[in-house]
Amino acid sequence: MAFEKTQLQQYLKPYLSDDRVSSMDTFIQHGTTTTLQHALSVTRVSCAIASRLHLNVNYRDLIAGALLHDFYLYDWHNHKTQGTLHGFAHPHIACRNARLHFRVNPQVQHIISTHMWPLTLRSMPRSKEAFVVCAADKYCSTLETVVVYWRMIKTLGKKGGHHQI
Repeated sequence: MAFEKTQLQQYLKPYLSDDRVSSMDTFIQHGTTTTLQHALSVTRVSCAIASRLHLNVNYRDLIAGALLHDFYLYDWHNHKTQGTLHGFAHPHIACRNARLHFRVNPQVQHIISTHMWPLTLRSMPRSKEAFVVCAADKYCSTLETVVVYWRMIKTLGKKGGHHQI
């Protein structure tokens, strides 16, 4: 069953109308992509993966987990996470924020807290929804990062005139 765009918009509406979620658009995630842009990309890609693979998933939980997976609400480039690297700490911070502000169910909490696997070895996805969001996050993060480097290479090529490899 293909997932409908109108369903996606319906499920996102309560989150996107929240000021805390909107504030994610003020923090840079990768390159020039904001945390909100990244979270929305992960959400769309997660739905596309689940739909194209005909996975029997709970789309409401998938979408909530995908959108809130980076709901840590700070600029990670300038933030200290009490002796722990951001990559390890932020899934738990995002999960805590999601619980506090949206009262998300245990399935959504699991999606959020496991999205950094395999970096967080002990926090492995154990549901289809969590695995899909984890994979979508890796895909989107890679594209967002590669775009930055691709633009730098193109800019250098225009300035230099010749290339050395």
